[in-house]
Amino acid sequence: MEGWTPEQLTYMLKFRHPEKLLAGMPGMSESVSARVFGISPARYRRLRGAAAERVRTAAAELLADPAVAPLVQRLPFRPGQTLVGLGDSITDDLESWVEILRALIAAARPELELTVINAGVSGDCTPQLISRFLDVARSAPDWILCLAGTNDARRHGRRPVKTLVSLEETERNLVALREFAATETAANWVWLTPPPVVEERIAEHWFLGAMELAWRNHDLRAVAAAIRRQPDAVVDLQPVFGSPPDPALLLPDGLHPSLAGQSAIVRALLHHLHT
Repeated sequence: MEGWTPEQLTYMLKFRHPEKLLAGMPGMSESVSARVFGISPARYRRLRGAAAERVRTAAAELLADPAVAPLVQRLPFRPGQTLVGLGDSITDDLESWVEILRALIAAARPELELTVINAGVSGDCTPQLISRFLDVARSAPDWILCLAGTNDARRHGRRPVKTLVSLEETERNLVALREFAATETAANWVWLTPPPVVEERIAEHWFLGAMELAWRNHDLRAVAAAIRRQPDAVVDLQPVFGSPPDPALLLPDGLHPSLAGQSAIVRALLHHLHT
């Protein structure tokens, strides 16, 4: 858009996907998505293509690791299954853990012929995950990997007095979401906890700071604890990112995982699925 630097445009395009939000709308096309960002369809394709190439490179680097490659060979997925990654912008990211996992499986286990669905939507809190879960159920998933709760812990304003969703409501929503899945699907369910953030980077960021958005690590730790209390399997990303978190695992915005951070999520998930 007008006034954005190339870096800012790339950042926004990572997390805003009109073709996903408006899927099925008459006239929706790549050209329409490009116009949302004020760029040509050719540039839109180039930017998305560059992101896809970075994902393939990240997957190749994981497969080159002798500690990771055997885990991929022992994944519990069966041929023809459908895998859904459910969540917010950490999942919706063009270079997210779901996209790296998709590329990794395509490269190393093509015989599985998995259908991998990225059901992340930027900005979603747990109530939004519940409200759109029926679409997920209708895809007949065999596996649902859910990274939820980061936006429940979001705070708004210069002097925020509360999180967007209370911890008590978040925990009730986690239970409701899982019950929804149990009654509508036969999917295997895996939770992933929200990773920690670099709070001062968020405050200084050209977009997040200007929008007066904030996250506090003590809130995210509380959400992670609520997820760990659920009866299903949990991949805890809090220790993966560290306390304080390793800045290299996060983008300059302090909130979203970098490509290295997204790869670390995949690595942790692979270890969990192996065990």
